[in-house]
Amino acid sequence: MCGIVGYIGRDRAGSIMLDGLKRLEYRGYDSSGMVVAAGQGFEQIKRTGRVVNLENALEERQLGGNLGISHTRWATHGDVTEANAHPHTSSDGKISLVHNGVIENYTGMKEFLIEKGYTFQSETDSEALCNLIAYHYEKEPKDGPKNPFLEAVRKSLRHVEGTYGIAVICPDFPDELIGARKGSPLIIGIGKGENLLASDVNAITHCTQNVVYLNDNEVVHLQNNDFSITTVSSKNVEAVIHKVDWDTSEAELGDYDHFMQKEIFEQPTSLKNGMRGRFSDDASTAVFGGLNLSPQELRQVDRILFLACGTAWHSCLVAEYLIERFARIPVEVEYASEFRYRNSPLDKNTLVIAISQSGETIDTLGALREAKRKGYRTLAINNSVGSTIARESDGGIYQHAGPEIGVASTKAFTSQIMICAMLALYLGRLRDLSYGDGIEIVKALQKVPEQVEEILKQDAKIAEIAKKYAKYEDCLFLGRQLMFPIALEGALKLKEISYIHAEGYPAAEMKHGPIALICEECPSVFLAASGEIFQKSLANVQEVKARKGKVIFVASEECDIPEGLADDTIIVPECHEIVQPILMCIPIQLFSYYVALERGCDVDKPRNLAKSVTVE
Repeated sequence: MCGIVGYIGRDRAGSIMLDGLKRLEYRGYDSSGMVVAAGQGFEQIKRTGRVVNLENALEERQLGGNLGISHTRWATHGDVTEANAHPHTSSDGKISLVHNGVIENYTGMKEFLIEKGYTFQSETDSEALCNLIAYHYEKEPKDGPKNPFLEAVRKSLRHVEGTYGIAVICPDFPDELIGARKGSPLIIGIGKGENLLASDVNAITHCTQNVVYLNDNEVVHLQNNDFSITTVSSKNVEAVIHKVDWDTSEAELGDYDHFMQKEIFEQPTSLKNGMRGRFSDDASTAVFGGLNLSPQELRQVDRILFLACGTAWHSCLVAEYLIERFARIPVEVEYASEFRYRNSPLDKNTLVIAISQSGETIDTLGALREAKRKGYRTLAINNSVGSTIARESDGGIYQHAGPEIGVASTKAFTSQIMICAMLALYLGRLRDLSYGDGIEIVKALQKVPEQVEEILKQDAKIAEIAKKYAKYEDCLFLGRQLMFPIALEGALKLKEISYIHAEGYPAAEMKHGPIALICEECPSVFLAASGEIFQKSLANVQEVKARKGKVIFVASEECDIPEGLADDTIIVPECHEIVQPILMCIPIQLFSYYVALERGCDVDKPRNLAKSVTVE
């Protein structure tokens, strides 16, 4: 969850790390800090709150030095205090460390170290690892053939139970930076006369586009002009350097007020990018280059299991409807956090597909590994080239949505739905979906970016509607069939950024309990597309109005809505059913955004949330 930036090179470490932390603040903003190696010791500054507080402190007290580590925190162990903020320095002053992840056996470590005379200033699990490295460093021979600093890190990590992404420095080695990972991402940035460490590629693309993705149980030893990778057990690892092709300006705010707003309005482009080059020459089906499964193998699939968390789980629910409808393959959707600890019986011809924007979601990664351990073929849909999930799955599909900085997912979600719709088309054409149906679906998909642009033109209208409902503390989102996952997503968006209690339900389920909540103080958002069940949706609206509930109707333009039935109406373009979920997303994203603004909330950094969930 947290953000790490480390630097060794010719420039001032402090300014480079601060720039990186700003780019990573969406990963955690409870507190931040940095430390540089200076002379025979450390210079350190830590502050609670946003990174700007650290920036202000650095204006008053500049940190010199060309070697440093820094961190922006999402609290797991201990309150939000300067003592609990990272970096942590060992009580003997020999080791400084920043850490992402959870050390599950830290209590035993701490008891052992207290007996050895080490003291603790924080409530964190991370400080236990810092002192443990110091303990092993003190015991290492300083005149032997091995690097005592590197060996101390390795020996300490062999005792760790849990997950970690760490960056470590020692004042006795002012030209060396060590990093390691297990279950928490860590990336090396390769520069000219400088090298970097980061938990997310966004933090370092302004310095270099050449990166190395560390694997679990790997340790990197960095110097100005060199680096080497070994395992925790001291085996050498050959580094594979990747080139990041993201435009760094994509991770900048530009003319927008918030990243969430920017990313909502980037959706026509992100959807185009996800489709580019992925349709057959005859425009009758989708084409994917990275599945690593032949059409013959895919025809043997009897069942598909989707794994995801949060917003990505909602995209899986959409995939379930679309694949069963157009490809006639049974689909199950599991919370990754539940699947990894269950012993679910799966058919031998089951294909497992994991969806994760970051490709680092710890629960999804754990579930993917469990599926692989049991011998199932796995695919991934994610937005981060080189991510752990992308590398560990048998094949996959990149979203090409560009970096998403806002904590509440918008363009990544619609991109996931688009990919799932294309996958439904592809699998359907392998089975019994006709050529003509394929042509019709491809045309519908290609039209989506233009239709999204039409909806975005209602921005001002949706902002006015949002102002009317920002005062309420409860809200229901209701929809049938394909609109049910979008109702869930709408409720999640409103909860995430405005802190309004919201729930999503299938509209027909309202009568089985949620209708008890209906009153003048609990508005309902109905999502309805034209078609055979539209009249049933109208009946559900009538039930709400009969109980004096307020109704916002989001409907496709061919829906015949009786005059005066809804308090407010938002119309989206008529479209093929396979793309209805994408178009319905846009109004609820804008609605949630403007409600949150009206309530004075920080939409890009909602309380208690971080962008990439890399801890359990």
